[in-house]
Amino acid sequence: MKLTKQGLRLKIMVWISIGIIIMAYLLGSISSAILICRLRGLPDPRTQGSHNPGATNVLRISNKATAAAVLFLDVLKGAVPVYGAFLLGVEPIYLGLIAIAACLGHMYPIFFRFQGGKAVATAFGALSAIGWTFSLALIITWLAVFRATKYSSLAAIVTVSLAPLYTFFLKPLYVQEVTMLSLLIIFRHRDNLVRLWQGEEGKMRSKHGTK
Repeated sequence: MKLTKQGLRLKIMVWISIGIIIMAYLLGSISSAILICRLRGLPDPRTQGSHNPGATNVLRISNKATAAAVLFLDVLKGAVPVYGAFLLGVEPIYLGLIAIAACLGHMYPIFFRFQGGKAVATAFGALSAIGWTFSLALIITWLAVFRATKYSSLAAIVTVSLAPLYTFFLKPLYVQEVTMLSLLIIFRHRDNLVRLWQGEEGKMRSKHGTK
């Protein structure tokens, strides 16, 4: 049966979405924390501090400038594929899957033996495509919780838990997709949740802080 123009366009968009999902995972698999630490002659962040290859742990073992570079690149690898797909007119459900793929790449990077991080910065980058007001709400929430508790993990968990609520008020079209991503990030923090419950989670005080 001959495809209509609308059917052909839909089929093309599906294949474009699948391609971007794969690219998002591969981009997410590029661990900026590990690569930057190697370039700076620093220890592998997976063997130091919290053993998490992310900006917070890099701050523990190096300095603010190095951690800021890691943070920027981790945010970028979430923002680029999602925002690019958004500009191409990809459907919301696929935008959610692209965001999840980027975060899964960070969590389970194919280039680094599937030993990755928590993907908080990458998730923020992916969610930032929703808009600056939404991004600002996430930043304020994280900062408020972190300043009050000094727990980076708790700040991340609270922030992603509130993300679907913020989405409901600001961009309700994306509630389902944001909820999926939030659940993934919370699941990745399950060990942190246990340590928080048991009072064993370390507070972030300095670059020599505990995990």
